[in-house]
Amino acid sequence: MDAGGGQEIEQLIRLLGRLPGFGPRSARRVALYLLKEPQTRLVPLARALEKAGDAIRTCSSCGNLDTLDPCHICRDPLREHAVVCVVETVGDLWALERAGVHRGVYQVLGGTLSPLSGTGPEDLNVAPLFARLEAGQVREVILALGATVEGATTMHWLMDRLVAYGGVTVSRVAQGVPMGGALDVLDDGTLAAALGARRPA
Repeated sequence: MDAGGGQEIEQLIRLLGRLPGFGPRSARRVALYLLKEPQTRLVPLARALEKAGDAIRTCSSCGNLDTLDPCHICRDPLREHAVVCVVETVGDLWALERAGVHRGVYQVLGGTLSPLSGTGPEDLNVAPLFARLEAGQVREVILALGATVEGATTMHWLMDRLVAYGGVTVSRVAQGVPMGGALDVLDDGTLAAALGARRPA
């Protein structure tokens, strides 16, 4: 992948090429775009990345990414803290927030159960959810996991454990989420339909 511009440019292209959706060619195009006007494109981006790296942290309550811990959502007194929406990734949380369809709080698992990739229950960020349940702070748990084999496996595993909390309603997203679909690539209308049409698990 020789760009003919020295090892600094090669390093930039290599790093860009590691981003999701980027291959060697798209990485070279973006690198060239940034380097054509470095003071207005590359330098501000580098500063923003450095500031984000220093400031962003993971919310100890829900797993969201924010500059605060607990995050802005968990701190918001206007949210329904008794309604917890369980999602796989922060990207799924952001998608639901963008759609404006959930006024409760979240639990980001950070993945799904997958024996093939070696992801087990101990790898999921579920301890804060169970702590909230044990404290009696939760009225409803919405399982908003992708319609994949791993998502379904994780959902069944969670439902088996949520049975122990008798006074808690457990629901899951319904129509609108296709098999094999991930929440963070669905449009706002589909997300709204899926969350609005949730049904008991």
